[in-house]
Amino acid sequence: MKTIFINARLIDPTSEQDLVGSLLVEDGVISAIGADISVPDAAEVVDCEGLCLAPGIVDIGVKVCEPGERHKESYRSAGLAAAAGGVTTIVTRPDTSPAIDTPETLEFATRRANEAAPVNVVPMAALTKDRAGREMTEIGFLMDAGAVAFTDCDHVVVDTKVFSRALTYARSLGALVIAHPQDPGLSKGAAATSGKFASLRGLPAVSPIAERMGLDRDIALVEVTGAKYHADQITAARALPALERAKANGLDITAGTSIHHLTLNELDVADYRTFFKVKPPLRSEDDRQAIIAAVKSGLIDVISSMHTPQDEESKRLPFEEAASGAVALETLLPAALRLYHSDLMTLQELFRSMSFNPAQRLGLASGRLEAGAPADLVLFDPDAPFVLDRFKLKSKSKNTPFDGQRLQGKTRATYVGGQAVYQN
Repeated sequence: MKTIFINARLIDPTSEQDLVGSLLVEDGVISAIGADISVPDAAEVVDCEGLCLAPGIVDIGVKVCEPGERHKESYRSAGLAAAAGGVTTIVTRPDTSPAIDTPETLEFATRRANEAAPVNVVPMAALTKDRAGREMTEIGFLMDAGAVAFTDCDHVVVDTKVFSRALTYARSLGALVIAHPQDPGLSKGAAATSGKFASLRGLPAVSPIAERMGLDRDIALVEVTGAKYHADQITAARALPALERAKANGLDITAGTSIHHLTLNELDVADYRTFFKVKPPLRSEDDRQAIIAAVKSGLIDVISSMHTPQDEESKRLPFEEAASGAVALETLLPAALRLYHSDLMTLQELFRSMSFNPAQRLGLASGRLEAGAPADLVLFDPDAPFVLDRFKLKSKSKNTPFDGQRLQGKTRATYVGGQAVYQN
């Protein structure tokens, strides 16, 4: 089967090119890309009409609530939401109920994903049993079952000896460990970032130094063990010098941040709007600008949605009691395009962080527009304006902070292995 995309604005994060040309797909794989490609016989022709064609987004840290809480999000609804948002690979978190901490649970989740989701689903597994931080999981068996990384998500492994042993064992197997850099004592019960705004609102708050302290500990253990490490969310400027030193010292460390911390700040909480309650809490504007600069420079490698569905009952509570998290599979791309339209980042820089870097970190072949790469693609109009209506989202849960906001950038089609899984 052959498909050729013509008149496309090709966004390639590896060559950093932004040019109008064509892309040829054969049997689900990119076979040619360039300005002068002849149309093969019997090929399906897709006229992109000057719209952007980029590698599909690889989203690390997506919560799908199977098993245990299918009413919040299923593999089917998450897959449809991902496809509508230009996400071709979702890397799922193990913070389900029960946690994905055994090969049997992982195999169940993988089977459900393959049956229901129209996009690629790549699972992560828990680092410790029941994410309790006491005993490490069977990392080798879980890798054999398909786990690409190991994480306890927002449950920080408090016992340093347990975390050190887990890192040592993971290194012996070449496994990637993903951690949530926070000091658990300081951040416990916090609903906002400490400062004048949190004080005026009477909200329990945490200093950004908690993130720096958590990252410092993790870096020290990575230095001792030599493990592969990824910080899931760096959101505070105070954490950046430590990350920069660790990379300069040659440690195998990468870092990510969430789209919400790149596009929102602590003032967006305003009148205790719980859809803006995320973990870590939204930071100051100075922090937000520092994180944008770190992504642009490559110090922070990955932008992710940190898609966390919560039902209405868990959000319609006083701010302190409300559950943390927001859905973002469908809003990741248009929210990221705010940075492009503000001239803060180029499209190539955005897709380097959303597609190429996460694929590289996980050892996936996708995330690039090159011959031989999987034809996982997103066709989008970066300039199309719209007002977001959360009730039109394909996710089962509707807890988005962007409800009612003006956004710019619409996904027109999403392709997985050269096959259209979404068309608008």
